[in-house]
Amino acid sequence: MSSTTVPEGEAVDYTIKNSDVVTKYRTAAVIADAALVKVMDACVPGAKIIDLCSLGDRLLGEGTKAVYAKGSGANKISKGIAFPTCVSVNHVICHFSPLPSDPEAAEEIQDGDMVKIELGAQIDGFAAVTAHTVVVGATKEAPVTGKKADALKAAYLASEAALRLIREGKKNSDVTETLQTITNAFGVKSIEGMLSHQQERNLLDGKKTIILNPSDQNRNYERCDFAVGDVWTVDVLVSTGDAKPKDSTYRTTVHKKTTTSYQLKMAASRKVYSEVTSKFGQFPFTLRAMEDERKARMGIQECAKRSVVDAYDVYTDQKGETVAQFIFTVLLTANGPVRITPSHWNDELVQSEHKIEDPEIVKLLNSGLGTKKNKKKKAAAAQEAEKQ
Repeated sequence: MSSTTVPEGEAVDYTIKNSDVVTKYRTAAVIADAALVKVMDACVPGAKIIDLCSLGDRLLGEGTKAVYAKGSGANKISKGIAFPTCVSVNHVICHFSPLPSDPEAAEEIQDGDMVKIELGAQIDGFAAVTAHTVVVGATKEAPVTGKKADALKAAYLASEAALRLIREGKKNSDVTETLQTITNAFGVKSIEGMLSHQQERNLLDGKKTIILNPSDQNRNYERCDFAVGDVWTVDVLVSTGDAKPKDSTYRTTVHKKTTTSYQLKMAASRKVYSEVTSKFGQFPFTLRAMEDERKARMGIQECAKRSVVDAYDVYTDQKGETVAQFIFTVLLTANGPVRITPSHWNDELVQSEHKIEDPEIVKLLNSGLGTKKNKKKKAAAAQEAEKQ
């Protein structure tokens, strides 16, 4: 039974207590991961960034189109891209997804570039977002070294620590403090002010947040507890530079519809807003996906000015520095955190001279993801089996 189909008079359960909801999250994760792997494989010297972005979006569209295809009318399930493919290289932090008309459309990745790939899929409003960082040309024989390796290893270990800390009884501040200790050990920094969000159906940026590196302006961020039933998209960004996001000259091409209402004046703006509402709902979209790119570029300006859409601006760190990124989606169950978007980390490709010395963090990273109660049950079952 679909999570949106319930006996008359009963409320729909959109939480992960509903097995249908979990199935949709997992289906979205499989589609997103398959697209991510294909884009990773396409990251070779000479590949154009815009082609990589278009490849990811095409695969997300094809993947979601192929599932839950039987419904129609009121029973038709919405599905598609939860986050458009962004390919941000070296010092570019995030949200880089150029248009064909942009000068950057001709940019190609080069050997040694640190390439961050972010994308996501959604089924019935249940989203799985993922990101991985590759260094073009890295091999077991010629692994990544130096500061690039430090940023990569720190970001990876930070993401693994965050995954283990998202459990009942822990707070968002536990993640913040632990990740700062990890990045300090590698001589790098988490990007200032960047947030990870709890998500809900049709909403990537829920009320609960994790801030990985609070700036002076948000030292008093709102603390929250992790709770069974939470779904989180955790975004870890680590830089070799000062880690202070800077506005760039790159065009903003990714936006998201808000709940703000406003009577737009321009016909082009109204047309853009109508198309956004019907095609993307509350999920982020790229202007490349609009019917008419030129009109979309014009109309989106008033939409953003009047706050009926939010802009995902392209941020950069200092030129010459590099930024690593890992994103995963996790469901917090009674048995502990369940990561639904897999990791593609290969330790043989990265050679950092630093390591974690803090015994508590080493213990955390070596720990499993299940609860103590669940582990005791498994141990008891194993002992019982030995008696048979």
